[in-house]
Amino acid sequence: MKVSARNAFAGRIVDIKKGATTAHVVLDVNGIKVTASITNESVDDLGLKVGGAATAIVKASDVIIAVD
Repeated sequence: MKVSARNAFAGRIVDIKKGATTAHVVLDVNGIKVTASITNESVDDLGLKVGGAATAIVKASDVIIAVD
């Protein structure tokens, strides 16, 4: 698969929490947790399971950093 996004992070799924319509999928990428909010239908369609391999693809025009 080819995508235009330049930020792709391969990892393992360590948690999936389904809500009413949206799921939070957590990937462990070399010890860093990356969380994606996707539909429950997408979780099912992609066959996502804890322990499975997946890639987080980030396409964003802005990254915001804040401190107190």
